[in-house]
Amino acid sequence: MHTETLNGWLTMFPEAEGFPLGTDAMVLADYAALPRGAAVCDLCAGSGAVGLLLLSRDPSMRVTALELRQAACAAMERTAAENGIADRFSVLRGDLREIRSLLPAGSFTQVTCNPPYYPVGSGYQPETEAQAIARTELCCTLEDVCTAAAWLLKTGGCLWMVHRPERLTDLLCTLRAHSLEPKCLRTVLPRPNALPSLLLIKAVRGGKSGLRWDAPLVLSNREGTGRGEV
Repeated sequence: MHTETLNGWLTMFPEAEGFPLGTDAMVLADYAALPRGAAVCDLCAGSGAVGLLLLSRDPSMRVTALELRQAACAAMERTAAENGIADRFSVLRGDLREIRSLLPAGSFTQVTCNPPYYPVGSGYQPETEAQAIARTELCCTLEDVCTAAAWLLKTGGCLWMVHRPERLTDLLCTLRAHSLEPKCLRTVLPRPNALPSLLLIKAVRGGKSGLRWDAPLVLSNREGTGRGEV
């Protein structure tokens, strides 16, 4: 059984057919500047990587992990039980397209999401059904994610998301259409002078217009031995 150790104290038990702990989850959890003790809903939770990384950094946090697939939910439940964090990391199996029947409106001040990146039939073609659901908009579109986040967030609450640079126009337009105003944007580069491979965004429910570009995150230096910024 493959496991991942997060920040030295949480052991994660990923779903066998899903994706292992990836760069996108790690950079999203690092980017999300959440207040201590925050109550967070993690949409498209998968095996729970984003929420678990946040909790490993701040044990006073409470995370609700929403996920569609039973196998992924079982993996998260095992992780919560093995680490003794079931009181702070709750797993909710459900379809975020039915968010109104799953959770009350305005019940969170913070939402995170590592959503499917690619429209069905385009981009990366996953090998398994679990990977297809996680990476393509087979069961969840960008519109669905923004609808769910807008329902869950209080006015002034924040959505933190990771996505692909080529979807930036879609992302900005869909966020604003759901009263989720883009406020901060950061690109992620695999190395200096490379094209961005990911982007990170913070949107505020009912926020005023005005977007801040943060310095790019560079995952390795010129020798490929570290992480820095340009």
